[in-house]
Amino acid sequence: MREVAIVAFGQSDHRRDTAEISEVEMLMPVLHQVLDAVGLRAGEIDFTCSGSCDYLAGRAFSFTMALDGVGAWPPISESHVEMDGAWALYEAWTRLLTGEAETALVYSYGKSSPGDLREVLTRQLDPYYVAPLWPDSVSLAALQAQALLDADDTGDGVADERALAGVAARSRTAAEDNPHAQLAGSPPPEALLDEPYLVRPLRRHDCPPVGDGAAAVVLAAGDTARRLCRRPAWIRGMDHRTEAHSLGVRDLTRSPSSRLAAERAGAFEAPVDLAELHAPFTSQELILRRELRLGEDVRVNPSGGALAANPIMAAGLIRLGEAAAAIHRGAADRALAHATSGPCLQQNLVAVLEGDAS
Repeated sequence: MREVAIVAFGQSDHRRDTAEISEVEMLMPVLHQVLDAVGLRAGEIDFTCSGSCDYLAGRAFSFTMALDGVGAWPPISESHVEMDGAWALYEAWTRLLTGEAETALVYSYGKSSPGDLREVLTRQLDPYYVAPLWPDSVSLAALQAQALLDADDTGDGVADERALAGVAARSRTAAEDNPHAQLAGSPPPEALLDEPYLVRPLRRHDCPPVGDGAAAVVLAAGDTARRLCRRPAWIRGMDHRTEAHSLGVRDLTRSPSSRLAAERAGAFEAPVDLAELHAPFTSQELILRRELRLGEDVRVNPSGGALAANPIMAAGLIRLGEAAAAIHRGAADRALAHATSGPCLQQNLVAVLEGDAS
């Protein structure tokens, strides 16, 4: 199979509110950052793919405005997915695998601050049986968390509220080394447990921050990747799967789609030393650790993960970018990256990245 790698990654500083700038103004510095890193201009990129959500902007085809940040003249080969940018990366990856392109620019962005994100995300739900009830994203995550806490068999470790607080404390403490994080630093788990519930059993620290942000990566194939990057992050496998649309027919304590995607991506063929998991809620990290067979020796979310910054439609792409960046700088040799979309880990993508031997 043709070799394809992530050769550059960039992201914005994630903030609670960016009302003073547009999506284009938020995105352009990130695009310039990744293109400068590989010494290319936008017109030298063979394929461009983006991920975003029109519901956040409140207008149809809002993603076409973001193309002003790329430059669509002279005409470019371009595509868009109404999904997290991780799925845009998947489309670009397949384009390079088929030999239709040598390089690709993938970007995504989301501004959650203009509206009520918990209400906006209800539009992802089954329109016949669930959406008319208007359950918001945090309440659905609380149902999943409570199911996990009530489960008799939680696999390795104990799933309780202290374990959830431990995930939050570790993630946000790790984010102190991430200059782009929206939230960084945390009291110890014992202090977090003194906080009131937001939606039981979730407290505020169990939930992701609402904020605005953007991210971009550059992909390249074969010798082009080696020319553009000192240590490319080769995509050894990538797959995405989805759960049944109806939440009532799922076991919310499990994520079989994540496990299947990991299996098809080759994640279980050899150990990984780092994992970037798109787990917006603390309980979801515990579920994903089990499904992806991540032991205590694996560094999970050293960037802080989605608990430190969760720009909708970009957080999944950031997980792939952070894993790739760790390989670029020699901090990892084999990494797993995960992205999710929809309520309660509805859709899941897993990629395995590797660096060349030193």
